[in-house]
Amino acid sequence: MQIALKQLSEKDLLPFWQLAFSDTNAEWTKWNGPYFHDKLPEKKEFIDLDKSNPYLENPMRKAIWINDELVGLVSAYYEDAPLNQWLDVGITVYKQTKWHQGIGKIALEKWLSELFETTNLPHIGLTTWSGNFRMIALAESLQLKKEAEVRQVRFWQNKYWDSVKYGILRDEWFNRMHLD
Repeated sequence: MQIALKQLSEKDLLPFWQLAFSDTNAEWTKWNGPYFHDKLPEKKEFIDLDKSNPYLENPMRKAIWINDELVGLVSAYYEDAPLNQWLDVGITVYKQTKWHQGIGKIALEKWLSELFETTNLPHIGLTTWSGNFRMIALAESLQLKKEAEVRQVRFWQNKYWDSVKYGILRDEWFNRMHLD
């Protein structure tokens, strides 16, 4: 299985929209911050090249490809923009048929390595919620450390959930890579 991370080009916009946003009830929407109730972009708006698209040729968002099949996205964003000293990452494997195959782990490992290699940041974080047990397991499998748990601040399905923050330091990341 060949997993690659690539910026989305113009020709990728429609296939990406179909994969990620065409089904407003897709299973991934129940796990990726569902308490925000984000509205998925409309097709026409998303592929309109006359408008700025934050997914197009953005080094902070890269599509996950498996053997030339588009399956997901990794992202990074600065918590403290414009200072750009505190980076958090995210990952979504949109295709449910690709879950439980180790794709997320390989993709996130590649993404964290790339970000540490292309920045001089000492720390990279990942934030999720206590109901997203898959993301918690993924973070822990990559040896990210649980750094904070903000209790009962995410309301979803008539219940309060915790916001959970994980992170890893540059030296921990590269030492981890050499120990494996």
